[in-house]
Amino acid sequence: MRELGQHVIAAIGWDRDAGWTGARETIDRAIAAGVGGFLLRGGPRYEVAQLARALHAHTPVPPLVAADFERGAGDRFHGAVALPPALALASLGEADVVRRAARIVARDARELGINWALGPVCDLDLDNGNPIVGTRGFSGDAQRVAELAAEWIDACQAESVLACAKHFPGHGRTHQDSHLGLPVQEESLTELLASDLVPFRAAVDSGVASVMTAHVAFPALDHATRAATLSPPTIALLRGELGFEGLIVSDALDMSGVLSSHDQGEAAVRALMAGCDLLLAPTDPPAVVRALQEAAAAGRLDLEALEAARRRRDWWAAWGRWLPDSRGPTLDDRTWAKQAADRVLQLQRGRVPWVPPTCEVVMVDDDPASAAPSRWSFIQSLQSLGRTVNVVPGATAGGEGVLVIAVFADVLPGKGHVSLTAQSRLTVRLAVQAARTLKRDSLVVLFGHPRLAAELPDAAHLLCAWSGDRGMQEAAARALVS
Repeated sequence: MRELGQHVIAAIGWDRDAGWTGARETIDRAIAAGVGGFLLRGGPRYEVAQLARALHAHTPVPPLVAADFERGAGDRFHGAVALPPALALASLGEADVVRRAARIVARDARELGINWALGPVCDLDLDNGNPIVGTRGFSGDAQRVAELAAEWIDACQAESVLACAKHFPGHGRTHQDSHLGLPVQEESLTELLASDLVPFRAAVDSGVASVMTAHVAFPALDHATRAATLSPPTIALLRGELGFEGLIVSDALDMSGVLSSHDQGEAAVRALMAGCDLLLAPTDPPAVVRALQEAAAAGRLDLEALEAARRRRDWWAAWGRWLPDSRGPTLDDRTWAKQAADRVLQLQRGRVPWVPPTCEVVMVDDDPASAAPSRWSFIQSLQSLGRTVNVVPGATAGGEGVLVIAVFADVLPGKGHVSLTAQSRLTVRLAVQAARTLKRDSLVVLFGHPRLAAELPDAAHLLCAWSGDRGMQEAAARALVS
C-alpha cells in the first residue's frame, strides 16, 4: 500500500539560517513514504530551483511541485518577480493585466522547477469583517471574479503550469480565520449558487487543473456541519453539479479549521473518504501515510476511488512535466511587473508631499511577525533612491519635510483580525498630531486594503499600497520620490 503516499503533498520550508539543510530529513522521509509532490515555502530563487530539480530527479513518481503564487513568485521566493495582489490588479479594470500577471507567474514557476501554482483565489471580497480574503480576491462581485479567475487560469495553464481555484465552495463570507478555527457559513444553497459558487463554475468551465477545498463548514450543503474538506456532499457538489473532473486538493492539513475534531491522520483519512484526491502540507507526511494505510487495511477507504485519484494525479503531473530548459520571465516581464505595481497605488486622500533628502519614517506594524514579510524593503528602496532614512517613533524637532508613517496591515494567515488594532490607530494619530505641532506634513502609506483608510481619519494625506510584500513596498518608495 505504499502507493497511498502519492495522495500526500509534503511541505518544505526554507530556514533563514540553515537554508534547505534543516529540511533534509523531512525531504528524505517524504520521498521514502512515496509522496506525490511537494509544497515549497520560501528561499532564494537559485537555491529553490536547485532543490526543485533534485525533487524532480529523485521522487519515485513524477512529482507535483507547488507554491502559493497569489502575488507572484516574488512573494514567496527572493529574486523572483513580485506582483500586486489580485484585488489591486483588478482595480485597473483591464483583463489583460490579469492575464499578463498569470503568465509571468507561470514563467517564473517553470524556471524555478515548480509545475503547480496554487492560485487564483476565487473567494469573494464581500465582507469587511472577513479576516482571510481581502486583497487576495479579485472583487466582491461574483461575475467579475469569475471573469478574471478564468483569465488567470487560462494564461497560467497556457504556460504548462497547473492552476488551482481556491477555496471551494467559498471563504468570502466567513468572519473567522480557518487557520485558527472552523468557520461556519450559513448561506442557503440557492444563495451559494448565485454568488460564491459562480467563480468556481467559471474555473471549472475554463479547464482548471485543480480545485482546493476550504476548511469551512456549510450547513446548507452538509447537515453534519463538517469542513468542506471532510464533507462528501460538498465535494459531490463540485464533481456533480459543477462537473469538475480534475484534481481536488485539501487546504493545508496543519490548519485548525480541519483539526477541530480530528488529528491530522484521521483528518487525512476523512478527506480522502469525502472525495479529495490530494492532501496538502501535513506536518508529518509519513505518519499521515501510515494512517491512510491503516484505514485502507480496515476497509474504510474505497480503493477503486483512490486508484482513480492517483490516475488523475499522474495525468496532471505528466501534463505539467517539468523540463530543465524552461525559460523564465523576460526583462520586459520584470519591467511590466514594476509598472503594474506603480499603477495600482491609490492616493486615497490629499497628496504626496515633498520628501526631503533626509526623511523620517514611523513604522506601524499591525501584523504578526511570524507571518509577515520583511518590513525593510520600503526603507531600503528609499535609500537606494537617494534618501537618507531615519526610523523614528514620531516626528522630531530636528527633522524637516513630511513625516512618513508606514502602516503594515496585510491579510495574513493566522492573523485572525481585519481592522487595525487600537494601538496601531493610536500610534498613527499621535504621529500625525506630533508632525502637525511641528508644522510639518505627514503622509500615511497604507500597506493594506484600501477600506482601512477609513480607520485612519487623522491622516490628511494617505497613499494605499494594498499589501506589505516586497514589490508593493518598492512601488510605494518610488511614488514618494518621483
